Amino acid sequence: MTNRFAVVLAAGKGTRMKSNLYKVLHPVAGKPMVQHVVDQLEPCRVEKIVTIVGHGAETVKEQLGGSIGYALQEEQLGTGHAVMQAEEQLLDREGTTLVVCGDTPLLTGETMKKVFEFHEDQNAKATILTAHADDPAGYGRVLRDEAGKVVKIVEQKDASENEKKVQEINTGTYCFDNKALFETLKQVGNDNSQGEYYLPDVIEILQEQGEAVFAYQSSDFYETMGVNDRVALSEAEKWMKKRTNEYWMREGVTIIDPLQTYIGADVTIGRDTVLHPGTVLEGEVAVGTGCVIGPHSEIKNSRIADHTVIKQSVVHQSDIGSRVNIGPYTHLRPETVLDDDVKVGNFVELKKMKMGRGSKASHLSYLGDAEIGSSVNIGCGSITVNYDGKNKHLTKVEDGAFIGCNSNLIAPVTVGSGSYVAAGSTITEDVPGDSLAIARERQTNKEGYIKK
Repeated sequence: MTNRFAVVLAAGKGTRMKSNLYKVLHPVAGKPMVQHVVDQLEPCRVEKIVTIVGHGAETVKEQLGGSIGYALQEEQLGTGHAVMQAEEQLLDREGTTLVVCGDTPLLTGETMKKVFEFHEDQNAKATILTAHADDPAGYGRVLRDEAGKVVKIVEQKDASENEKKVQEINTGTYCFDNKALFETLKQVGNDNSQGEYYLPDVIEILQEQGEAVFAYQSSDFYETMGVNDRVALSEAEKWMKKRTNEYWMREGVTIIDPLQTYIGADVTIGRDTVLHPGTVLEGEVAVGTGCVIGPHSEIKNSRIADHTVIKQSVVHQSDIGSRVNIGPYTHLRPETVLDDDVKVGNFVELKKMKMGRGSKASHLSYLGDAEIGSSVNIGCGSITVNYDGKNKHLTKVEDGAFIGCNSNLIAPVTVGSGSYVAAGSTITEDVPGDSLAIARERQTNKEGYIKK
């Protein structure tokens, strides 16, 4: 197979975004745009990826990691100049190079793979990824001959009235013979109003040399859209959401109202799970089969096992077992681990704690920095008092214990297995197993006090 390379253009500051955040790092479906592009290159079996960075170079490198190469474009002198920066890493290498913009988050690996294959099958020197636009205004038009070869790319301002009627547009993504690309880039000038080196000039030079230039048309115009401002960002978000939701529905997930359901790019969902309106799944989320999520639940970077129900709740960085019932109005903070058959009810907050199989905290409790065993009942209004003003401490409640309503467990403390804590108690010392702990003031009635 021909060697394959990719150059990702990610050096532009993106002034139209009017943001302190580097343009290609703006998220779509919870993932930075440039990360979408790099991730989608995986099925193309690319030997080397070179990302061209400029403004915010270090933040882009931090996002994408060290598995790919980088080249710095210190001055923003056009797309041709940007690709030139990859010369040191790709010069004289045999193969095909895909040049793609880092602000095209909707572009799929399948389409990029097809462009590679088409280019190689045609033995082309260059292949342009195009798309059919119902309204092509503002885009460069791609003009072909009868054999399908590209005659020229004409910009809107230079197009004749007949050329303006052409609906096949240039998307700004290209495949090149790698050697021909860098040889031709040396011939590209900057004699234009912007004083920049334009990558499309490579196409024109190759044509003048009699080389084969082809175009491959994408089946989806929106897939090829670039994001230059916040309006386009919202459009990309809309189309990504539509595509993602349709994919999961075809995989056997019921989405009651797709317009009000948000599923991130790195989410996986099992069959027969039902997502109610207002559900937000973002980050690395894995939802099992037969679950019910929502309405109005937010799950982030968490694992949800089979047949679990989460209603009107927030779950972050947690690991949830099977047949667990959560909510309504529950907040699971990071490092919460719930075993199978647990129930966590309304207005319960959990943080950095484990709860064993079949245990329950049905309402109005805070449990932080705790290890709760199996078959434990946490009564209404009970809390683990884990913070002494300086340090956090651990509370342990062993299997089968019963914590009465409105109890305070002052950490560090252990309640032994099978023990009972009487309602209203403040526990400051360990409770042995199979014991009853009562820690409250004895009731005193003052008869006739009100009349006095």
